[in-house]
Amino acid sequence: MTSAMTDQIRNGQGFIAALDQSGGSTPKALKAYGVSEDAYANDDQMFDLIHEMRARIVNAPDFNGDKVIGAILFEMTMDREIGGKPSAKALWEDNGVVPFLKIDKGLEEEKDGVQMMKPIPNLDHLLERAAKGGIFGTKERSVIHAANEDGINAIVAQQFALGAQVYGHGLMPILEPEVNIKATDKAQIEEMVTQTILRHLDALPEGQQVMLKLTLPETPGQYQPFVDHPNCLKVVALSGGYDRDEANARLAQNPGVIASFSRALTEGLSAHQSDAEFNATLGRAIASIHAASVA
Repeated sequence: MTSAMTDQIRNGQGFIAALDQSGGSTPKALKAYGVSEDAYANDDQMFDLIHEMRARIVNAPDFNGDKVIGAILFEMTMDREIGGKPSAKALWEDNGVVPFLKIDKGLEEEKDGVQMMKPIPNLDHLLERAAKGGIFGTKERSVIHAANEDGINAIVAQQFALGAQVYGHGLMPILEPEVNIKATDKAQIEEMVTQTILRHLDALPEGQQVMLKLTLPETPGQYQPFVDHPNCLKVVALSGGYDRDEANARLAQNPGVIASFSRALTEGLSAHQSDAEFNATLGRAIASIHAASVA
């Protein structure tokens, strides 16, 4: 973690782009981008195509630190190059965008209303590579489906335990206990999650911080206690399946919380657009998400 990157995340006026679609979500992302499954014969070709999409986004004129303060990468993206440089270095040195790395390896089956993270093999080695490669922090996702106290306690405890391991490698963890936007008791879940996270934040050792990536809440200002907490560097919000307009509207009701959108960012982009059309479409998306993040 460099002080310049920390300052960019703490004080930068913008949002974090989520460019971290993994093996399970890549076909869906490519389909939305206008690339059907018959365009690739195997995983290698599929990941080549999604990297081309990500590089096109990163190389767009509006994708810079003025409005996009950070970006979350998939492990294969970290290991590839953009513009002749390792992806993380290209983001920071050429764009002024702080690089993060998605480290979770998917979800367990649902138990007690939640889906915990699967074990992450060789995590210490991955974190060492990330730190050497210029990555600032990590992101790790799990999902809450119901207002079950045992499940919520377990999922938040797992997130903070993993966060401590990440922090031990000099990286900033983004903890992401996502709440399913279709949950019938979503507001109740969010209140339970808030109280549980606060207990863990209060218990962090002095000087240690985390970031939080949370579902856009039903109650505006729900996450203000995290925004104000000295042990939380930044609170970011996932779009979670809301379209861009609704995600932006909900985000604007939560001062101090910034976007970390994936689908809502790439909505409307197509492999078949000219560079001018692609850049204009992405520019409008970046402008609208930036406006909601700094509202």
